[in-house]
Amino acid sequence: MRKYYVLVLLALGFFIASIFWGNENSYADKGRKYYEETGKIVWEIKTNEKVIALTFDDGPHKKYTPEILDVLAQYDAKATFFIVGKYAEKTPNLTLRVHEEGHELAIHTYTHPLRTNVSNLIKEIKETHATIFGISGYAPVLFRPVEGQYTDAMIEAIAKEGYKVVMWSWHLDTFDWKRPGKEKIVDTVLKGAKPGSVVLLHDGGGNREQTVQALEEILPELQKQGYKFVTISELLKIQNATTRNNNSSTYIEPSQN
Repeated sequence: MRKYYVLVLLALGFFIASIFWGNENSYADKGRKYYEETGKIVWEIKTNEKVIALTFDDGPHKKYTPEILDVLAQYDAKATFFIVGKYAEKTPNLTLRVHEEGHELAIHTYTHPLRTNVSNLIKEIKETHATIFGISGYAPVLFRPVEGQYTDAMIEAIAKEGYKVVMWSWHLDTFDWKRPGKEKIVDTVLKGAKPGSVVLLHDGGGNREQTVQALEEILPELQKQGYKFVTISELLKIQNATTRNNNSSTYIEPSQN
């Protein structure tokens, strides 16, 4: 009898393990290579053109977003702001200013949940889309997940809704939200800057004084190096143009028959 119970417990254990393994596989990340090839996620682009995309998460913030906009304007730099919907609703004039000054408005959820499911995520994306459109008349097409977290199911659902997911260059996460010091933020960006890179910064979510101070050094230095600051959509246009040029330059020798 005891042997029977042992066998039953082993069988049950294998059954539970198989379910867990199946779920893990179904939600496992397919990998950066897959998502870059399908175009559903962008981290950065390959280009020889000296362009770089500055991105800001977690705003708008009534104090720091205007200060960041002032610095960007000083150097004629354009950026992409991944907006939290509930903050945009509280600061509609500021959200409109971001748009009117030529920066790109993008979606960073409505309530900034650290954990969520697919259905709630899509709801938050649509709410933020409606908020941005209602304020600016602009229909955002880009989305960045909170803390860069996603599952395959989320990416498929987001793509089905017509949005592109934007991450950042792994070596250009400034961790400015940790307030590591202005010098550290500056050092990370200047050492890591490459053509086609995407820089992760924050204009909301806390004290962003160090971010503002860092930008005052980053922008003139990169500008001196010949860099142009573009939005994510402008970066993607460059990527598409490069792909078309590469395809059209492929030479096929005509048949001699």
